[in-house]
Amino acid sequence: MSAVDTPTIIAAGLDDWRPLVHSLHARFRTGDFATGLEFVVDIGAAAEDANHHPDVKLTYTHVDITLTSHDTGAVTDRDLAMARTISDLAAERGLESDPGRVTALEIALNAVDADAIGPFWSAVLTGDTDAFDGEQVTDATGQVPLLWFQPTPPRDGVPAMCFHLDVWIPAGQLPARIEAGVAAGGRVVDDSESPSFVVLEDPEGNKACLCTVLERT
Repeated sequence: MSAVDTPTIIAAGLDDWRPLVHSLHARFRTGDFATGLEFVVDIGAAAEDANHHPDVKLTYTHVDITLTSHDTGAVTDRDLAMARTISDLAAERGLESDPGRVTALEIALNAVDADAIGPFWSAVLTGDTDAFDGEQVTDATGQVPLLWFQPTPPRDGVPAMCFHLDVWIPAGQLPARIEAGVAAGGRVVDDSESPSFVVLEDPEGNKACLCTVLERT
């Protein structure tokens, strides 16, 4: 099954869900652990029936859900269908979504030669060098964020090692998140690629990219 693009996802009318980093994300407020657990059981049964399984995180006050088709590395029609099913299950229990709160975090590291340093970071982060695929380190257990290597030429012959965070948020939240960052003492470094991403930095020059799925190939 082939991937669906961002306009198709938006047109699907999945009001509870937001696309972030090749996946769909939703948060449903449950109010207590027992209600959330019952909801997770509902989701599990539906996933088994569809043979398509989301990643689910249960906390005391809410349930976070991520949908993606791992065989394509993107969102497909299977994910859209499962998202609708999960929203219906939430509605049956009277649970409200909180789409403005969904977030995904990636770490980016400038690298002259990703192949040279990727296995090291894979081993340090996951204990397994096989978690590095040539471009990024992915923890299958979800305990640490994805680390990707940004191709960067050396400066004056010296590798320019520098980490920054890629914070993926719903596109509609971008202006408010920028405003909050600036109000908290930061500044906008580069907004030339907005709304795809906007670079901010804190008062000491540490940078973060606020990223959305809009205007990406």
